Parts: sequence; structure tokens; C-alpha cells
Amino acid sequence: MGEGVIRAPAMTVWRAAFAASAAGLVGIGFARFSYTPLIPALIGAHWFTPAAAVYFGAANLAGYLLGAVTARAMARRVPAATLLRITLVLVTLSFFASAWPLDWAWFFAWRFISGIGGAVIMVVAAPNVLAHVAPARRGMVGGVLFAGVGAGVALSGTLVPFLVRWGLVETWCVLGALCVALTAAAWNGFLPDPPPLAAASPQAARARSWGGLVVGALLLEYALLAAGLVPHMVFFVDYIARGLGWGMAAGGHYWVLFGLGAVAGPLLGGWLGDRIGFGLALRAGLALEAAAVAMLLATTNGVALGVSAFLGGFLTAGMVPVVLGRVHALLHDADRQRAVWAAATACFALGQAGAGYLDSFLFARVGGTYTALFILGAAAALLALAIDLAATLSRRSAPILP
Repeated sequence: MGEGVIRAPAMTVWRAAFAASAAGLVGIGFARFSYTPLIPALIGAHWFTPAAAVYFGAANLAGYLLGAVTARAMARRVPAATLLRITLVLVTLSFFASAWPLDWAWFFAWRFISGIGGAVIMVVAAPNVLAHVAPARRGMVGGVLFAGVGAGVALSGTLVPFLVRWGLVETWCVLGALCVALTAAAWNGFLPDPPPLAAASPQAARARSWGGLVVGALLLEYALLAAGLVPHMVFFVDYIARGLGWGMAAGGHYWVLFGLGAVAGPLLGGWLGDRIGFGLALRAGLALEAAAVAMLLATTNGVALGVSAFLGGFLTAGMVPVVLGRVHALLHDADRQRAVWAAATACFALGQAGAGYLDSFLFARVGGTYTALFILGAAAALLALAIDLAATLSRRSAPILP
């Protein structure tokens, strides 16, 4: 089968890309990443203990895992545009619900729901748009699709330290109001579902295997990549604010650098994949990830921590279009591309959730020491790089490669 590109007017595609980007800003950029700079404030205001506050961050990652596993089944039963609108409404409600933490279970449940929403947006929104984009432009358009995630990180790092001066209730409500505005802006931009693909021939059906080593390696690498990013995604601001004793304001400043990296990451990552190939871009990203986490172990120099923060954000958002582009480069069957992308998102979620809970457990067990978390993060990135290099060396035996 071919690439399955369904042509649509350019303005329609870019409008859909904006809607998907706005959805990513709400479902991941705000729902996940605004929580990281809020952790010190939640602890300082005695809403929750340090261990509980960190576990709520992991609850979002666990919800993301469930959403990634179930999103494709949901999309078979509900049109993509409708599913994305429902998801945006639920994620927006989670912000207002979090403003009144009635008890531990209430707060956990809404953090979990927001995680499910982020995964549904990730699995459904991007393939819905890329089905209408020529292969040569998928890196660039993919970068735009995921730029909303980076924008959410940058905005959260700028807004949250300012908003918490008013109070935590006010902070959650203002973030919720921004999500209402973004949901309204995206509401009519989603594209209809593409028509069903023609039935595959028996030969094509046999070719639609997982692709053995190369695709399997990619899924494992994506899980390890996610695990390696957890120290930056969940613990970084708390490390700056409380671990180093530099305060909430300093943590917010470094989170802005993380956000700036996350804004640049998808656009540059997609562009780089189009230019040098998504396989090479992936390997470069994994090497940078190991270096970014290792910096947290090697030094407390302010400039080095700023570089690490920028690289952490760059890779958190920028590796998504790279991996998506890699999936499209390895598989030419559009249905398999969607299936493997859903599986990759689930693997990313599994890596996040597993590392999130493991790191949270270690953090509580060793009395708030961050060193073990950074060692595990750097090791995960290095292992992913080693797996990718080994798979690349044996690519001649992988029948799915072009």
C-alpha cells in the first residue's frame, strides 16, 4: 500500500495544524508541564507533603499511559474531531477541579484524567493532520503540530511563578481560563476522519508485520527516551528551588529556559529530520539527552544548569516529531503508521510512568536526594542510543526498510 496521503487545501491543513497545536498546548503543555513549577508551591502552602506532590506528577504520567493504550480504540468508535473536543473539555475541567483539592483521591483523579486527555490528543491529533500532508513536508508540519506543547511549557514557566503570588486557587483558575480560550480557538479546526483504506492484498498483509528488530527497537528506544526525560520533566524545578536552595523564583527562571527549548525543539527537530533523515536525528537527540541529564550530576554551575534546562525542553518536545517521522520512514502503510505511532505513544507513556513512579519511590526512600534519579535518567538515554546503533547496524536484515 502507498502512503495514503489525502490531499486537502493548504489553508485547511494549516488551520488543522493550529488546532492540533492548541490541543497539545492544553492537554500536555499546560496539563502536564504547568504542574512541575507548581510542586514547590503546593508543598510550601501545605496542600500536600513533598512525596504526595511528586506522586501527583506521576499520576498524570500513569493517566497518559492508559490514554495511549486506549486512544486508538476510542477513535474507532468516535470521530476524531468529536473525541478531541470531548478531551479538551475534560482536561479544561481538571484545572478548575484542582483548584479545590477536596482530598488526596480527588486531586489524584483529576491529575490522572488530565494525563489520559494528553495521550488521546497525542495519538489522535497528529495522524489526523499528517494524513493530508505530503511526505517531504511531514517533518515541518509535524514540528508545528507539537510546537503547542513547547509553548505550554514556556508559558507555564513564565506564568506560574507570577500567578502563585496570588494564591494556588487563583493559579489553577487562570490556567483553566486559558484552556477555555484555547479550546474555543481549536474547536472548529479539526479535520474529518479520512476514508477507510482499501483492503490489503495477502502479500501486503504479510508485509504489515511489526518489522522485527528495527521497529521493535524504536519502540523500546522511545520508552527509554521518555524515562531519561523524567528528571527534567518532573523534578527539575524542585531540584533548583529546594534541592539547591535557590528558591521558587530561580526554579521558574530555569523552567522558562526549559520552555524556550521546548518551543524550538519541535520546529528544529522536524526540520532536521527532513534534512538529514529521522534516523540520524534520533541518534543525535539521544546523545544530547544523555549529556543534558549528566550535566545535573556533574555540576551546579548556573550556566551549565541553564544549558541542561534548555536541552531538556528541546528534547522533550523536539523528539516527538523526530520519532513520528521515523515511523513514517520505516512503514509505508498508512494504517500501520497509525498503529505503530499509537504503540510508540504507549511505550513513551510506559517509560514515563515507570520512571516517574520509580523515581518518586526513590526520592521518598532516600530522603529527597536527586542523584540516583539523574543517574537513572542518563543511563536510560545511553541504553536507548546503544540499542539504536545496534539496530542500525543490522538494518540490512530488516525487510521493512525502504
